Amino acid sequence: MNQIHYLYLYLLSPLHTGGTTQEGNLVGIARESHTNLPYIPSSTIRGRLRASVNDEALRVQLFGPELTDIKSPTASETSPNLSPESSQLEQGDIWLGDASLLWLPVSSLSHGVVWISSPMLLRRWARFVADLSTIPNPYSTNLVSETTENPRPIYLKDAIIKDSLQPWSNWQAFVPQAGNQSEIQRVLLLPDQHCSTLIQMSLWRQVKIKLDAHKSVEGGFRYEEAIPPDTLMYVPWGVTSQVNSKATTKRGQELANRRQGLAEGYGMSSTENGVDLARGLFELLLDEEERNILQIGGQESLGRGFVQQFR
Repeated sequence: MNQIHYLYLYLLSPLHTGGTTQEGNLVGIARESHTNLPYIPSSTIRGRLRASVNDEALRVQLFGPELTDIKSPTASETSPNLSPESSQLEQGDIWLGDASLLWLPVSSLSHGVVWISSPMLLRRWARFVADLSTIPNPYSTNLVSETTENPRPIYLKDAIIKDSLQPWSNWQAFVPQAGNQSEIQRVLLLPDQHCSTLIQMSLWRQVKIKLDAHKSVEGGFRYEEAIPPDTLMYVPWGVTSQVNSKATTKRGQELANRRQGLAEGYGMSSTENGVDLARGLFELLLDEEERNILQIGGQESLGRGFVQQFR
């Protein structure tokens, strides 16, 4: 199995991705069927990253061609590295998974904002992180220390935590951050069920109404859900298994040669294998400054869905 990598998304504004159903006047967000927790579909993230790539050859190599690429008769002219033979539906070099919750902010009367997670959410994330095999117990927090005899209660939204608090010394190992800067400074690990309940209560719900020219309500109203800003999510990604196997065929050799040419064009070493080249090209793409801030989901004109991505 190829190595699993992570791309992190720190929400800068509320983020809404449409769900599969609409209940009454509530426009929900995408949720996991077994946990009911919000997530961002991989197709949404993949499509946004793909659309941000101007280099057609690189876009097709990493994400595969679209129907418009196949039907375009001048594809090979606009991009020398994109041969006419590549105009067929095929898998790209990179796969992307869904974005899952890692830390979500909740309001606190005692500490302003506290970021919460649960053992289940941490285990999911740490599944492929070898040095994070031990998940702390529920009610671990960096808001108390071992020398504190009577820890100060943590007042969360509709919850008070005071009797079971445990000091958490290595909490920073469970909070990925961009460089040396992290907005997440106050963390609390809750039992799975309690954490899930607080997450549902902390989602943004905005009332939408339509006003006529006289500022009177026209028609009905609806609620729209959104994942709150300052939430930290992660996206697993990796290199498709076909990157190595493709080279055994004539078409596979053409793709390998194109990957090699792209790598050399972007200043990468020519001695790396196909997996390393594909991973390196995608990491170069992610590290470009123009992709530091991305807009995911709908309502861009309202300033929604802006995230800071890092790896």
